Amino acid sequence: VQLQASGGGLVQAGDSLRLSCAASGRTLSNYVMGWFRQAAGKEREFVSAINWNGKSTYYANSVKGRFTISRDNAKNTVSLQMNSLKPEDTAVYYCAANRRPDITTSAAPYDYWGQGTQVTVSS
Repeated sequence: VQLQASGGGLVQAGDSLRLSCAASGRTLSNYVMGWFRQAAGKEREFVSAINWNGKSTYYANSVKGRFTISRDNAKNTVSLQMNSLKPEDTAVYYCAANRRPDITTSAAPYDYWGQGTQVTVSS
């Protein structure tokens, strides 16, 4: 599975961005999909995840109420709508795919990773 993340950019605090992750090589319909981020000098952290049919989602407390994860299995894509962005959201954002059925916030179980897309939020 190859994952390609896109949609990052430079925005001001309070703006919105929509990240997309497109998969090729295999259908994502059986995978838990997650978004992680890594700020400069910091550990990679969990942002959000969605189960195979989109009926179960999970968010880090820091983004709850501002970010929304969704998926389109027919298009083999997963998206992250980010609203009310804050400077502390600045990071490289990665999408990842997990073959196991349960949502997890740990990065270790995820089998496939995209290359990352930079999100920069200015104050």
